[in-house]
Amino acid sequence: MASLVFLTHPEVVIDPGQPVTEWPLNAIGRARMELFVDRLAGRHVTAVHASTERKAEDGAAIVARRLGLSYETHEDLGENDRSSTGFIAPPEFWEVVRAFFGRPHESIRGWERAVDAQARIVKAVGRILREEETSGDIVVVSHGAVGCLLTAHLQQVEIGRESRPRHPGGGCFIVIDRASFTLTQDWRAIEDGFAD
Repeated sequence: MASLVFLTHPEVVIDPGQPVTEWPLNAIGRARMELFVDRLAGRHVTAVHASTERKAEDGAAIVARRLGLSYETHEDLGENDRSSTGFIAPPEFWEVVRAFFGRPHESIRGWERAVDAQARIVKAVGRILREEETSGDIVVVSHGAVGCLLTAHLQQVEIGRESRPRHPGGGCFIVIDRASFTLTQDWRAIEDGFAD
């Protein structure tokens, strides 16, 4: 049974002077991505996809290089559009994120609405599942909020009631059946490896 492994990128270089979309993985994030590739041993990965944000592309490049593959990027796998505010430092950022998930039909401080982001993300993943011509596992490297919105769809729950990645640095993944577009493994950190 072939799967789509959806991974949230791990730790990044936080640089308020650069657009968030341009932040790269930091040394810890890169090391955790290398560990993730080790965890893929024994799986038949035939395709790698990522959002167009630098941190996701950095992760996809590590996976693809180690597996001797190329990777494709998709703008619609990106985080919800936060350009109206730019960088917001914690703890204020987390307050805005809670509002984003708690009031999904509203634009919080000009951000893309959660319901709109979810529709975009589900459509993007569905398109990858339909159009990917290889038959093995697909790895998708994206972002935390993207993964949560996708999980809410897969678990058929309201946005904000889905299970969430638990590692504070990201680097968590779910497994989706390619044929049925259903969740077969809930969130686990890279270090935990696969359940099967």
